[in-house]
Amino acid sequence: MSQSQSGGGVPQRALPQSKDNQLKSYSRRLKDDVKSMMDNYTEIVKLARVEDETQVARQMQGEQDQSEMQVRAANIVRAGESLLKLVSDIKQFLILNDFPSVNESINQRTIFLRRVAESFDEKIIQLRDDLAVDLYEIEEEYYSSKYK
Repeated sequence: MSQSQSGGGVPQRALPQSKDNQLKSYSRRLKDDVKSMMDNYTEIVKLARVEDETQVARQMQGEQDQSEMQVRAANIVRAGESLLKLVSDIKQFLILNDFPSVNESINQRTIFLRRVAESFDEKIIQLRDDLAVDLYEIEEEYYSSKYK
């Protein structure tokens, strides 16, 4: 992969060979599972056709079609579970390999927290100054009072 701009305006970095192979593997798994689901669903729809034959042959054909539909439905479920696993794998891959994004997030959070800390420091300093003024006034009142 080359240094180019993607559609979102984020620069694409050249991925190491293992990461590139991993992404190709994910893409291949996605295409295979979706194709499996589509093929099995199409075959189930084809099996729903009724053909005119004798009563015995129709019943046997129905049993055979039912068995095939169950197998194909199981294949669709397996492909769906595989897609869910693929999503989990992609999330894990992104979390473990998206260091620039993680670093940027950490930097933004650090800047935000520093601003919050500065704001708290300013408020604490203001409170200290207000308390000092109030304490001075209270001391003056106390020492100038006849009740000391």
